[in-house]
Amino acid sequence: MSALRVLFIGGTGIISTACVAEALAQGHEVHLLHRGREQRRAVPDSAIVHTGDIRDEASVRAALEGLDFDVVAEFLAFEPEHIETDLRLFAGRTRQYIFVSSASAYQTPPTHLPITESTPLRNPHWAYSRNKIACEDALVAAYRETGFPMTIVRPSHTYDATLLPIDGGWTAIERMRAGKPVIVHGDGTSLWTITHSTDFARGFVGLFGRADAIGEPFHITGSEAPTWNQIYTELAHAAGVAEPDLVHVPSEAIAALDAEWGASLLGDKTHSAVFDTSKISRIVPGFGTTVPFARGAREIVDWYDAHPEAQTVDAHYEELVEVLVERHRPRGR
Repeated sequence: MSALRVLFIGGTGIISTACVAEALAQGHEVHLLHRGREQRRAVPDSAIVHTGDIRDEASVRAALEGLDFDVVAEFLAFEPEHIETDLRLFAGRTRQYIFVSSASAYQTPPTHLPITESTPLRNPHWAYSRNKIACEDALVAAYRETGFPMTIVRPSHTYDATLLPIDGGWTAIERMRAGKPVIVHGDGTSLWTITHSTDFARGFVGLFGRADAIGEPFHITGSEAPTWNQIYTELAHAAGVAEPDLVHVPSEAIAALDAEWGASLLGDKTHSAVFDTSKISRIVPGFGTTVPFARGAREIVDWYDAHPEAQTVDAHYEELVEVLVERHRPRGR
């Protein structure tokens, strides 16, 4: 495929950073729109940066004046109002608009596995997911009514070396290293698809310029679905802990103590999530998991060990864990 002019709205997040790198590696002309503030992840020198706030329509128009794009990749739309702004900004200015939705929009709990792109969208537990569904609805309507060239992408749990994909983040690693218990929701045996950002990026960039992707939804996930017990244990092993002390607590009990933590569990992580990736694999030949989580876990712990400034301890999480352990650890342990 010839080089495309691609605009990333965002481009310095966990997922989008990997996608920017992949797009550049494939020879595309990459533009980034962001507010110009200091970023945790560096912007590649070969990317063209435009300073503008996507929440300020006038600033975007000024920043992108005179530019059209083959692809606009939207990573920062979370409510239907954001989509309405993008429709005004990019209708007639791009040949493809890719919206990053969320696999948490799928029916929760699922009635069957694996999840496919035709699985219904319904999540009564998590407002974040319902807003993503509303965004998708607005795009589907625009496609049907005006032919707006949208593609919908639904990532599941995607991580890079800087993201600990467990509740508590670095605090949980510190606790495991200190021999303290950590909380795992449910009995820890539900299956959870987890995807390295570089694997996601190959699927995402592979959709660029594909006419057969217009009007279509795709989830882009890996094929590895370990249990939550295995996820915590792999991270513990990477941190040098032979046998982590895992205390299992019902998700409903966690939600009763902390509504925000509970919403992310009941609305997403409590239920097994296994995906059929045959649709993205047909569009992007060779797509699949190349970074197993055992290797990803080592990358994460190595990164945090090399960046002590990122080793923040969450006192609130510590307090919640102590309360939950006291209430739910079986007596005698």
